[in-house]
Order: sequence, then structure tokens, then C-alpha cells
Amino acid sequence: MSSPADRNSRRSDHVESLPGTDASAISVDQSDPLAAPDALCDTSVRTGSIEITAEPVIHEDAHAAAFFDLDNTVIQGASLFHLAKGLYRRGFFPTRVIMKGLWQQLYFRVAGQEHAGHIEDARSVILGFIEGHTVAEVEEIADEVYEESIAGRIWPGTRALAQMHLDVGQQVWLVTAAPVEVAGIIAARLGLTGALGTTAAHVDGVYTGRLKGVLLHGEAKAEAVRALAVEHGFEFARCFAYSDSFNDLPMLSLVGHPCAINPDGRLQAYAEEQDWQIRDYRTGRRAARLGLLGAGAAGAAASAVATGLAVRRYLRR
Repeated sequence: MSSPADRNSRRSDHVESLPGTDASAISVDQSDPLAAPDALCDTSVRTGSIEITAEPVIHEDAHAAAFFDLDNTVIQGASLFHLAKGLYRRGFFPTRVIMKGLWQQLYFRVAGQEHAGHIEDARSVILGFIEGHTVAEVEEIADEVYEESIAGRIWPGTRALAQMHLDVGQQVWLVTAAPVEVAGIIAARLGLTGALGTTAAHVDGVYTGRLKGVLLHGEAKAEAVRALAVEHGFEFARCFAYSDSFNDLPMLSLVGHPCAINPDGRLQAYAEEQDWQIRDYRTGRRAARLGLLGAGAAGAAASAVATGLAVRRYLRR
């Protein structure tokens, strides 16, 4: 197998700027030996003697794609804080900084929504402490952080949804404020098509401590998705988007099939008003609004993993 430095060098080569936006896109190299080593099995699930299988509402369509927010949609918590914790353990910054980050992470978990000031603080901390370090070095650490902190925090229900799109041949992209190199590692481990992320400026492979453009957040996410759609010929009326945050309303509103996953209060209320699909995996329960897959077996299958876990917990009690 190739060394981590070699693998990370190949990943960096796949980062491309999206015309007309500040975002960068990174395509997953499917030949990477670390790409999706534990890809999810098929989208049917057995609960006792009952087999539930998704109906082909999500079907093969070259003009459709699925866009997933990352934090609290695909993973529990905020990816920036997981990365910051990994950098702290490797001596990148002092204890007082990580303690502040852990407090902000606790706020995120309890409040169920991101705080703009916290995100900005985390961005500034990470940019400051990666300054002077190489892209390959940070990517290697991000690989390790995935194993340490992120792999066990993937929401099974969201991963099942992503796999449904992949199984019918649709492209699946992460769209996140996290650094694009980090987002690309997570996308590779999940077997996704690629990731859109924030661009941390670097010269000759060394981080400068500054951003190239702005944080990929709010309207900037929608702009990046628009640019990607033009590049790949996607038709928004046939596309899907998933997020937990009201801040991602611009991205969700672009597509014909928006879905609120583990939504914050404002997104929950808006999604109910618009009759969007809502899925909440925080309690293992499937929320009521079914607009994407339809009622009955198809809706249950999309949350197969989370539903199965909830049933087993109930039976044990």
C-alpha cells in the first residue's frame, strides 16, 4: 500500500476551484485503498421476519444528485471541533483553546444548532494553528481524526439515505464549511462522489493561515452547489438536499427534494410549514413528514438503520 503522504498528495491533486465561487471541490479517488472500506450494505433491512425495501422513487437519473450538509446531518456534532481536538492532541495549540472549543461543542449538542460566533472562532483557531504546516501533514492528521472521533459518530440513517442515492448511480456530495481537504477525507471514507468545502489558502503545499474567499456557509453553500450543477448538468428540480440547519435554507430551497435531518427549531418549523420531509435520528424516531419517498415501506426503508436500532432498544426495555 502507498504511504499516507502519497495518498494525501493524490487527494490534494483532486482539489479544484469552482468557477464563480470561493469554494473548492474535491472528487473522491475511488482507487484510494481507504475509500469506503466499510461501505454500507444494501438499502433493505430485516426486522424479525419482515423485510422492508425502498421503492424506486430515488432512481437512476444522470441529471439528479444529492447534496448533504456535514455537521449534525451526516455526523454528530461539528467536524471543526473534532479536527481541533485532534490537532490539540498533537500539540498544535494549548489546553485553554481546546477547552473553549469543547464548551462550544457542548453548546452545539445541547442547543441543537450552530452559533455563528462559535463557528468563526473555530475557523480562526484552526487557520492560525495550521499556518506553516503542510497540506499533507494536516490531511494525514485528518485521516487519523476520522478514525478517532468521526467514524463512530456517523448517523446510520443519514448514511443509509446517501447509500440509496449511490446505489442507483446518482452523485452524492458533501457541502460543508469544513476545510475541503478534511471534507474530502470524510467523503472518501463514506464512498461518496466528492465534497465542496472551505478553501484554506496555501502556497507550495504550506498553509498561510488565511482563507481563500469566505467560509462555505449559508448562501455561499448554495452558490457552490449552483456552480457544481452547471459543471455536471444537474437539474435542480430533480436533485435532493439534506441539512439540519436553518442557515442552509438557501441550499435546501434550490432543489426539488429538500429534507430536514435532525433539524434545529427554525428549520423544523419551516419544513413543517412547507411540507418538506423531516427525519430525526437523534432519538431513533422517524419524524412524520414524508415528501421524498412516500408513505409506508419506502419511508421506513430510508431510515432503516436508525429504525432498527430503535426497535431493538425498545424490545430490550
